[in-house]
Amino acid sequence: MPLKLSNLLDRFINSCPFFTRHCVLCGKANFAIGICEDCQGELPWFHGPSCPRCAIPLAVAAPLCGQCQREPPGFDRLDAVLRFDFPLAGLVHAWKYGRRYELSGVMADVFTLNVDNFGEKPDLVMAVPLAPARLAERGFNQSEVLARAFAATLASPFSADGVWRKRNTPPQARLTLAERRRNLRDAFGVDPAVKGLHVLLVDDVATSGSTLSALALALKKQGVKRVSARVLARAISSKT
Repeated sequence: MPLKLSNLLDRFINSCPFFTRHCVLCGKANFAIGICEDCQGELPWFHGPSCPRCAIPLAVAAPLCGQCQREPPGFDRLDAVLRFDFPLAGLVHAWKYGRRYELSGVMADVFTLNVDNFGEKPDLVMAVPLAPARLAERGFNQSEVLARAFAATLASPFSADGVWRKRNTPPQARLTLAERRRNLRDAFGVDPAVKGLHVLLVDDVATSGSTLSALALALKKQGVKRVSARVLARAISSKT
């Protein structure tokens, strides 16, 4: 399996006497993924049962959560690496909004941990697209960073232009679930070449899952046979 770019850079840095990597959380010297083993243990890993469809934590194991039973999302399965909680939340915020571009390699490495447990290999990996104005403001698409790393790790094709935003949409963070769905109505364009494929969608954080669901439905309208999704973190809020 080919090494992803971040791993190649890691090997160069770690073998070079002029560089010493430090943990982005505690600052101790580290030679693994930019987060030392002690701090990896402090990350908000999932423990206990979760919904196999949307990855929301459950009190007890069940085939589906209540929300997925009432209104199944557009995607067939969502896999989350971590919960969106301390200390990960601060790192993600600094990465996306604080122009901490150097965190990209660390985030990509965390995102590809335990990849052997992912399940069925997709035919194509895609990132949730940003609107042009949002992309220009932020300077990069954080979801594309994760998607490219994951595709390389899986040795699956990656598409940078198979889906796109047809219009600028207001930020989802302060909207109710119903408002989120209206906000995303007819928001995405899809290349018809995806017909018949199993597509994996990648995003950094899922809160309600509305964005992933809307994009998955747009893909299925173009004939995609299955849509899986993977996020770095699953946020738990009253809006889910």
